[in-house]
Amino acid sequence: MRRIVIIGAGQAGLQLAESLRKGGHDGELYLIGDERWPPYQRPPLSKKYLAEDFADARLFFRPLEHYTRLNVDLRLATRATAIERAAQRVALANGESLGYDGLALTTGTRVRPLPVPGAAHPAVHYLRGLDDAQALKQRLAGARRVVVIGGGFIGLEVAATARHADCEVHVVEALDRLMARVMPPVVSDFFATLHRAHGTQLHLGAQVAAIEPAADGSVEVRLGDGSGLPADLVVAGIGVLPNQELAVAAGLACDNGIVVDEYARTSDPLIVAAGDCTVHRNLRYELPHRLESVQNAVDQAKVAAASLLGQAQPYADLPWFWSDQYEVKLQIAGLSAGHDSHVLRGEPSAAGFSVYYFRQGRLIAVDSLNRPAEHMLARRLLSGGTHVLPAQAADPAFDLKALLVAT
Repeated sequence: MRRIVIIGAGQAGLQLAESLRKGGHDGELYLIGDERWPPYQRPPLSKKYLAEDFADARLFFRPLEHYTRLNVDLRLATRATAIERAAQRVALANGESLGYDGLALTTGTRVRPLPVPGAAHPAVHYLRGLDDAQALKQRLAGARRVVVIGGGFIGLEVAATARHADCEVHVVEALDRLMARVMPPVVSDFFATLHRAHGTQLHLGAQVAAIEPAADGSVEVRLGDGSGLPADLVVAGIGVLPNQELAVAAGLACDNGIVVDEYARTSDPLIVAAGDCTVHRNLRYELPHRLESVQNAVDQAKVAAASLLGQAQPYADLPWFWSDQYEVKLQIAGLSAGHDSHVLRGEPSAAGFSVYYFRQGRLIAVDSLNRPAEHMLARRLLSGGTHVLPAQAADPAFDLKALLVAT
């Protein structure tokens, strides 16, 4: 292919560009990003970046000179407005049009807006990109009372950071436990206890009815039961939406994300997609799914690059994730959705424990809390398809590493 255009200059977009060059593509290569920043890390935004004197440049994956050396035409603050598939062109907001021989979509996600009256108040913030983090950090510096709406990973990480800053913190979660969509009750309960021990007040099974302004620039978060929570800062973390509008308008198959096969190919053979924006197939799992993780962005981008290079290889990498909250590091290997049983390895405590998930007797995922070595072992066990019995996983005296030697 003579010219390849990548729309989306995040983790997946950068990885795709580097994989294309490493794989032998010596033609033109464009990396189009609508943010003003070069590709940067997002995970620190809710943690170290908010909590510390953290220079923006520390977030950047590569210095600008790297893109010159890689011979990548990096276009920042540039928005793609249309994909003209018949003409094989991408229209840009500045009036320019770029032809392509191959196209990659790594458009990521955007925050889900808070659907209540008053949500547009300046005290209400979201956290997805660096611009969001800068504004949130500035507001947090002068805040005494913080209300976090949403008890998922991002919301809880921000809550922990705000408590470290000695703010009064309330977390409002619509479901009856924290991280309920991705964690079992034992892990949810552990983190609820952890956050309460640090002074955070949790409001579970609670709905936000409105954000009501106060004369001093603060707000009151009005709950469905009529009670109110005064706040200098409100952080809404109620999920994200895939940026699929370009793909939809171009007639590509989409279903809560850009639909791709196990080779990261869309319904157009000249177009691939990777990262948070995709609903994809992974040979490890029966059903397509959409993942929001660094691992998926990197590994799927490599698969997408291989497809553009005519070296198609199926996506079969093990998903993994992490979250840092106070002194606890939660590390997840595999996907626990659909499990029919689980066992604990160790007792729930800050010292650390793990949860092993099984489906029809087969190990499918492991959550590890403050057990980094066990997390790495779990990734090896799962990647290799090692047979682990629930009784073995539940017995802390049993050497699970020995199963790797046996296989």
